[in-house]
Amino acid sequence: MFAYGPAIPRQLLSLAATEGAAEVTQRHKNARSDEYATRSDFCRIYLEQENKLYLLSLLLTADPQKAEKCFVLGFDDSIKNKSVFKERANLWSRRCIILHAIRLLCPRLSDENESNEARLSPMTGEVPAEVRAYPHFARIVKLNPFERFVYIMSILEKYSDHECSLLLGCFRQDVISARTAAIRRLHERVGRARVATAGSPLSEPGPPPRCRWPAYRLDDG
Repeated sequence: MFAYGPAIPRQLLSLAATEGAAEVTQRHKNARSDEYATRSDFCRIYLEQENKLYLLSLLLTADPQKAEKCFVLGFDDSIKNKSVFKERANLWSRRCIILHAIRLLCPRLSDENESNEARLSPMTGEVPAEVRAYPHFARIVKLNPFERFVYIMSILEKYSDHECSLLLGCFRQDVISARTAAIRRLHERVGRARVATAGSPLSEPGPPPRCRWPAYRLDDG
């Protein structure tokens, strides 16, 4: 059998195959890296949704100083994570704040029968000024810590009962019971508020709660 042209050494064929595979692998890595959220993506999210993220932190902690701490810790964690898909970056930002709030407050089932009203602003006995103009938010922060976390996570953030139980370190039935109790307490307080304000004009709420932390630059890296 005749060979047309010079024979190609086996080593060159092997090298070409290796380089081709490496090129395909690199293209795959580049394509995958484009799917992950970057530091700038998270900076943009925290800038555009600053008030919403701070409000989430404030409702969970019921304390402005702790809320700011959770907000900043959540931001730091988000920009350090390099394995979050872009389409889940918003959810991840909120999740980071929830996780830090859980670590900071350690809400436990034993708190279930304890109202949070006694813990609010020891000097004034009032809810944080940031939510005082919003009756529904004010009622939420008055819930005891465990019921408040369950209500926010399962009702407002749409976490499943199973996920809530895992994050809060309790049984699924504890989550269900705490949510039911939180809803009942909120409805009771709505009824009392209606009686107290009967015949009085409702005041217009002020501006939404804002985080007092300075804006982060989008070109930090």
